[in-house]
Amino acid sequence: MGSFVELTAVDGVKTSAYVAMPEGKPRGAVVVLQEIFGVNSHIRSVADRYAAQGYVAVAPAMFARVKANVELGYTEEDMKTGFALKGAVEALPEPGALRDVEAAVAHAATLVPGGKVGVVGFCWGGLMTWRAACTLPSVSAAVCYYGGGMTGEQEASRQALCPVLAHFGSKDHYISLESVEAFKLAQPKVQVYVYEADHGFNCGQRGSYSAAAAAQAMERTLAFFGEHLA
Repeated sequence: MGSFVELTAVDGVKTSAYVAMPEGKPRGAVVVLQEIFGVNSHIRSVADRYAAQGYVAVAPAMFARVKANVELGYTEEDMKTGFALKGAVEALPEPGALRDVEAAVAHAATLVPGGKVGVVGFCWGGLMTWRAACTLPSVSAAVCYYGGGMTGEQEASRQALCPVLAHFGSKDHYISLESVEAFKLAQPKVQVYVYEADHGFNCGQRGSYSAAAAAQAMERTLAFFGEHLA
């Protein structure tokens, strides 16, 4: 269903992106932001799923500024590699990889009537989705899945420019429930849902996958995008 295109950010950096197109007239566009494992088969399947729901889906390679063509699995070694790449990208001068999110949003906007674009991201991509919601006026709605770091005091002090929905797992050993509650208090306008699930509950390739939590979160996400991207 999908194919790769090349995007160019405003600072000239080129990034590849996986684009999945729906059949018929699209109902909107969604930018899908990866975990620390690159635009791998799981992220491509997420994009395909949104395309099946009628959305143009664009998944940019968020590691492109430090390493091209990253596609990792979920082994311990893959985790180490992914964390190192994430650290390298986070160390870039601001706004860093947000330029690539911006380029993906701009590209997605050209593919749909009205140009409204939502962003959805997972783990590190959830954090980047939150930052995009707070800094990019071109984003019309944002959905963060277990955004690593977004419940910290510094991130929670940001102010979103668009409606935001956030999904967390009550068994997440990376994101404490206490920090989620603090985030909810700091961000009363953000819709926050907590599921009986672990970190990475949306990924069918991980041991932490929860079919029930993934299905409920997707239902809420589609309703949210249906409301704000129409």
